[in-house]
Amino acid sequence: MEIEEFTQYVVLKAQETGTSDIHILPEDNQYRFYFRIGGKMSFWNTVPEEEGKRFISYFKYLANMDVGERRKPQSGAAQLIIEGNTTALRFSTITNFRAQESMVIRILNQSMHLSLSKTTYFKKEVQMIEQLAQFNSGLLIFSGPVGSGKTTTMYQLVRESYLTSRQQVITVEDPVEIEEPLFLQTQVNEKAGITYETLLKSSLRHHPDIIIIGEIRDEETAKMVIRGALTGHMIIASVHAKNTVGVISRLLELGVTQEQLKQTLLGVVFQKLIPRYCPFCKGDCEPACLHINLYEKRAILYDVLSREELKQYLNQTQTEEQIQEKQTRSFNLLLRKVYAYGYISEKSFIQFQIP
Repeated sequence: MEIEEFTQYVVLKAQETGTSDIHILPEDNQYRFYFRIGGKMSFWNTVPEEEGKRFISYFKYLANMDVGERRKPQSGAAQLIIEGNTTALRFSTITNFRAQESMVIRILNQSMHLSLSKTTYFKKEVQMIEQLAQFNSGLLIFSGPVGSGKTTTMYQLVRESYLTSRQQVITVEDPVEIEEPLFLQTQVNEKAGITYETLLKSSLRHHPDIIIIGEIRDEETAKMVIRGALTGHMIIASVHAKNTVGVISRLLELGVTQEQLKQTLLGVVFQKLIPRYCPFCKGDCEPACLHINLYEKRAILYDVLSREELKQYLNQTQTEEQIQEKQTRSFNLLLRKVYAYGYISEKSFIQFQIP
């Protein structure tokens, strides 16, 4: 099989199994392929070392990466046309101490349009999030680990709102992970001088109803986000933090003042994708099991901090510990409830708790 055919075959097989990432890892004198399905790595195939190197080099060529450079870590992106469909891919390479190169391929643009209420364990939190998204202006923050479905949640939330009333939606991402023709999607390109800050400034001049920001990762982006919320725009963004309260601490670290948060912050949503329990698998539902549909083998557990609890924390009348003690629907309490109902395994209950 030619290298071009082989690369298409691998990506196609990955898509058929709902794979989010393809890992190509060197082991002795061969390369092993792993598919990350539902957050877990599953072994797929083994190829000789030379063929593995050719596979990595081909994708580096497609992504305009330096094919001859194998010592330094590299990253890139490319689009592959398979059976008439365009698939967006993101690449990352790193070399081990034996000078053997490895690659991870993230498969983008394959999100299913499932309503938020169908992808969660509890609908009450979804209703709270949908109510927060109805405001004309303000800041709504999402947080959670990498791969927890933050972008999918933000898109689906705005998509459902868009279908009820026509709005202009602009996204600022690095890179665009889900293609959505209803939105005006923009992408960061550091080499061309197109930064988060540049795109945000331009987006605000475009007078959108809603701006979706892939990630608030520096002080300049944080300041622009606050400015957008203060000038009457609805901003939906993501921040990496341990929990809902940790998001506020992170924003303060990025130079946002307490007063600015009081004036703009509508709510904070923390989420994790947790595997469903399967009675046939006697634990987390396996990829090959047909009892639960492929894209429903995991569901999201949300923790929402808003309204009175948020005000009390921002006014510093309650500490983080006091807020969590009073919360009847904090993440860990909801996780315990999900486990008690038999929706998840004991292993998942232990693994996904917030320490």
